[in-house]
Amino acid sequence: MANVRNPFVVMGKIPATFFCDREVESQKLIHALSNGNNVVLISPRRMGKTGLIHFCYDNEAIKNEYFTFFVDILHTSNLKEFTYNLGRSIYKELVPKGKRLVKGFIQALKSISGKFSIDSLDGSPAFGLELGDIANPELTLEEIFNYLETASKPCIMSIDEFQQITHYPEKNIDAMLRSHIQNMQNCRFVFAGSERSIMQEMFTSSAKPFYQSADILELKEIPFETYRTFVIRLFNEFQRNVNQYVIEYVYNLFKGHTFYMQKVFNEAFSYTAKGKTCDMSIVNDSIEFILNDKETTYKEILSGISEKQKPLLYAIAQEGTATGLTSMAFSKKHNLPSASSVQSAVKQLLMQGYITEIHQEYSVTDKFFALWINRIYNEK
Repeated sequence: MANVRNPFVVMGKIPATFFCDREVESQKLIHALSNGNNVVLISPRRMGKTGLIHFCYDNEAIKNEYFTFFVDILHTSNLKEFTYNLGRSIYKELVPKGKRLVKGFIQALKSISGKFSIDSLDGSPAFGLELGDIANPELTLEEIFNYLETASKPCIMSIDEFQQITHYPEKNIDAMLRSHIQNMQNCRFVFAGSERSIMQEMFTSSAKPFYQSADILELKEIPFETYRTFVIRLFNEFQRNVNQYVIEYVYNLFKGHTFYMQKVFNEAFSYTAKGKTCDMSIVNDSIEFILNDKETTYKEILSGISEKQKPLLYAIAQEGTATGLTSMAFSKKHNLPSASSVQSAVKQLLMQGYITEIHQEYSVTDKFFALWINRIYNEK
């Protein structure tokens, strides 16, 4: 702990002592994987999916018995990029485990093994592949799955933002992946995703290849009392105090959304000296600092959003959580155009990831972005 400057970790792996709750979810995930089941993990972005997966990977029962891999495919746009990133994630995980495992993986990728470079310092293979080196992604992907199936230890592969495959230009990607995965015995999969409706359709619709192929675990907000106790503990352990009403304010402001609360308290902790108390002025200054720091990025984002979409985005930001977007009452309140124009804007904003829909309730995906919009455009 002496080497930790700020216990409210917002980047990289979170040490177990600074990981908040998720006891039930982690037990369910570990239990399902240990019993040989695949898992669908659904939650809004930045609710803690990645942190939960890595927390479970550090569990002794998982760490000692499995090779664990993790790949985020949100930024991918086709099967070649998916295959490239899947292979790269496996390579990076195997490197610390020794040359023999790395060489075994490379030899398994017969379609591209000749493309790997050699490290000039120790003679080991280096992942010097370019995306263009994958000439036949379906074949290379089959080789990757064959490697996982024949690895010397059971494997767990977590694919974050799995719904991204539905946006690829190639047809029937889900059917192709399912054909590989359904018969695998040596590898279990975690399919994590933030677009709830798409993920649910992929795994609960009888018309879809992944129908009933995995247990579904939905990650929701951490209960307030649990989070309050967590924040107080961390401040106290580092000889600081925090007003309880401050914790309640931050929790309600972000509706229990993990990352945004963590980011605010990361800043607030840095502004609170030893022996002092984190109060509302410190929290407000912390939020102001975060929004100012992101202002250039948010202005660039707005410049890329069409004029027809912006009024709806502003309206949703103002509401916090909005329903009935195409209703006359909502349109009149926010001076929006016709229902058909609103419906088109909703579709585009959802596709671009700027808004999120859960149970017919819409919100701006980036909660700091929503605060910034309200500060700049929705001030009364």
